[in-house]
Amino acid sequence: MLCITAKGPGLESDVDPRFGRAAYFLFVDPSGALVEALENHPGGHGAGVNAAQIVAGRNATGVITGAVGPNAMSALEAAGIPVHTVSGGTARAAFEALQAGETDQLRGPTSRGHERSGP
Repeated sequence: MLCITAKGPGLESDVDPRFGRAAYFLFVDPSGALVEALENHPGGHGAGVNAAQIVAGRNATGVITGAVGPNAMSALEAAGIPVHTVSGGTARAAFEALQAGETDQLRGPTSRGHERSGP
């Protein structure tokens, strides 16, 4: 089952570019049918790791999103879940792009994550 981050609960919703703070996780079967739309409640610190645990707990075989921080990427890699990126479009279009081999598989995080400033 594939997980797509989305701004709404359906396949016509736009892909949410944020993995850990995505509004929804859409779980899609290999035929492209929506199995579950799970509203994400990211909270504060650790949103990316918590999101990765949710996705792994649903036995996702891959993720499509826009951006992933280092902690979430490490957690997804540890779970053996590949991450593919798209830049915009609907969740359905992202699924179709993956099927057509038109997405990029990440080899590392897309951002440095949240850093603290100060001494």
